[in-house]
Amino acid sequence: MNRLVAVQRVLRAAAPYRVADALREAVCGQYAAEEAEFLMADYGLSTLRPVAGSTVGGSPLPVHGSPAGRAFGAQESFMEDLPGGRVRLHLPVTVRGDRLGVLSVTLPPGAPSQEYLGELAEVAQALGHEVIVADRDTDVYLRARRTDRLTLAAEMQWQLLPARSCAGPQYALGAQLQPAYAIFGDNFDWAASADRLMLYVTNGMGEGIEASLLTNLGVSALRNARRADLSLADQAALADQAIYAHYGGRVHLSVLMLDLDLSTGRMQVVDAGSPRMLLVRDRTVTAVPFDQQLPLGMFEETDYVPQEFALLPGDRLVFVSDGVYAVAAPGGEQYGQRALARAITAASLLPAAEVPAAVLRELTGHRGGHKPDDDALVVCLDWFGEQDGEQAAP
Repeated sequence: MNRLVAVQRVLRAAAPYRVADALREAVCGQYAAEEAEFLMADYGLSTLRPVAGSTVGGSPLPVHGSPAGRAFGAQESFMEDLPGGRVRLHLPVTVRGDRLGVLSVTLPPGAPSQEYLGELAEVAQALGHEVIVADRDTDVYLRARRTDRLTLAAEMQWQLLPARSCAGPQYALGAQLQPAYAIFGDNFDWAASADRLMLYVTNGMGEGIEASLLTNLGVSALRNARRADLSLADQAALADQAIYAHYGGRVHLSVLMLDLDLSTGRMQVVDAGSPRMLLVRDRTVTAVPFDQQLPLGMFEETDYVPQEFALLPGDRLVFVSDGVYAVAAPGGEQYGQRALARAITAASLLPAAEVPAAVLRELTGHRGGHKPDDDALVVCLDWFGEQDGEQAAP
């Protein structure tokens, strides 16, 4: 435990831009490791990229098909045997369900790898917390997540987004956007408290910077209303007025808003536009229709009326933007609900954080080689219900 405490102290004392370097030096010193590397998942969730120092394997590693990717996807530590009796430990770096990447530690022959495994898993957890804090003061970790340059619209959207996954005792959430480096107006947002989870899936009208500006205004207005403790209907009304006041009805923002009671599984829903919700219950995928109300900003002083829906433990909700269900194949066939249901069913054994990327991979196959005409968003919510002896996620 003295080794673990020493590494944690080094991480806390490190300058924001030096957390990964300080980690490597401390782990190599305390555990006699040959290498310790922090790899972060890129925006597209396709590669794990080194943050600083020498690279494990000499280059970024694929999320699918690499030992580090296996630890990232399964969210479990993985031990890789290397030539000459060396061992490489891959440990997921995750903070409250937000999957940041993987810590890979290479140990020399004869090292007590099993003894170190538990301690290094705690080091990976501490690293995640330090990176979340350090990220406020440096671009090092944002740069590490990029395999390509972001468009300006995408830069604005990613800065607006929360984490791509999170978890609590009663639920797990995951979300992903495509194309990750050139998104326009699709967006997701969530916020949890002791008794409620609020989730928003938005689809901004237009393309490029204009779509991003519209979404920024709408999401900021929704957050402002939520943080003032307004009801779901009043949140929609305030954001509607903010968008109309600025654009005068020329553009609008589609949004699906949920307010979930974490003690009962009952939720209020405002369906104001194109995002759709599908329910997976008893291995059956069904679309959940709500009374569609006007998108935000279309007319002045629109009133919004929430509807109610009840979740059962074991339910999964999947939310998609029109960039998913309206995508056309090379022959012109739309993706549609049946193909979407097949993709969701195929991902039934995956955790919520993995489902969006799996569905979007199916969508890419349907599209063929065609460049997407619109960005696509998938959000997955797993509902576990009230848990006995529940504890907060790490």
